[in-house]
Amino acid sequence: MGLADAMGPMSDAVQKQYHISNVMSTLLSFFVFIAFAVFSVPGGLLAARIGKKKLLLLGLGLNAVALLVPSLQAPSFGVLLGCIFLLGVGTTFLQVSGNPIMRDVSAKGTYSRNLAFAQGIKGLGSTASTYLVTAVTAIAIFQGMGWRGAFPVFFVLMVVAFVSVAMLKIEETKPDIPPSIGSSLGLLREPTFFLAVLGIFLYVGAEASMGRFLFPGLKAMGMDEKTASKFGPALFFLLLTIGRLLGSAVLMVMTPRTCFRLSALLGLVGAGIVMTGSPTLAIVGVFAAGFGFANIWPMLFSITVEEKPECANELSGLMCMAISGGAIVPLVMGALVDAGMKSFAFVVPAACFAYLLLISLRGGKKPSPANA
Repeated sequence: MGLADAMGPMSDAVQKQYHISNVMSTLLSFFVFIAFAVFSVPGGLLAARIGKKKLLLLGLGLNAVALLVPSLQAPSFGVLLGCIFLLGVGTTFLQVSGNPIMRDVSAKGTYSRNLAFAQGIKGLGSTASTYLVTAVTAIAIFQGMGWRGAFPVFFVLMVVAFVSVAMLKIEETKPDIPPSIGSSLGLLREPTFFLAVLGIFLYVGAEASMGRFLFPGLKAMGMDEKTASKFGPALFFLLLTIGRLLGSAVLMVMTPRTCFRLSALLGLVGAGIVMTGSPTLAIVGVFAAGFGFANIWPMLFSITVEEKPECANELSGLMCMAISGGAIVPLVMGALVDAGMKSFAFVVPAACFAYLLLISLRGGKKPSPANA
């Protein structure tokens, strides 16, 4: 799943090759995330009918096809967007089935910790893909491919993952009555679920915005390209990974709700510091934001599912649909950047985290760490 998160960092290289604007370059992330908006709820329904493992395999298969085309040829921008959209559909199915299947394989009281750890492993892929986009150009066989060199590497990994998942034996929980689109969307009438879905929408939008605009933002603050690359998206995604891996340990002594509150506060502070426009402070802000952003998804997801575990598939579909925030929010930030407000534009992820901090203060089930 890491390559989907590389769309933001990859956008800069794609922008240069196709000579497109900042707003147009966000279409790479847009086409990934819009797939979540369209296919998440149907994916949740499909998981309930054919099983989560089969949906995982379908997602991996679609991803492999999407990666194969740009691996074999340099596509036009339109064909590239088509491949990215297919990659988004496959990744949607991975998310929709992967989050609830983690509950099936987790011992009682370990779901939040395991989900945070799984997100940490996913973060390793995000971090690796961020470096891979530029690192592969140093390998002789990929030198002529430029930024496309990451695609054949991930194609091979996707095939390996498909074979590995096919060999797994999982005892899945299945609903007695398969859900419908109406029953799934009906959950949004409950304030707890509506606010959580909106929270995921804004969180993913904030993360995608940071991934896309940290590098040009730091350069606009006066950093040279090498320094901006070092302390930009690569560092941000590395901190996300470390934070998620640490989060699984922190949850042994802290409730998911408390972790959610602290993460939202730290993310808000980090984005606010980057917004100051000071290169030195911006690095501090990237560190704070990286750790703050790290555990929002697993905490908010697990807290929400535990409110109504019998609707895990439907809730997974709804919250994965909200990942489409990664398509919408960066467009707003991109417009501010194109208007010349490159530092102030970080008010967008800051505002998203202000909302997350507010909903983290709401009441709800308050499990102990042992029952999280």
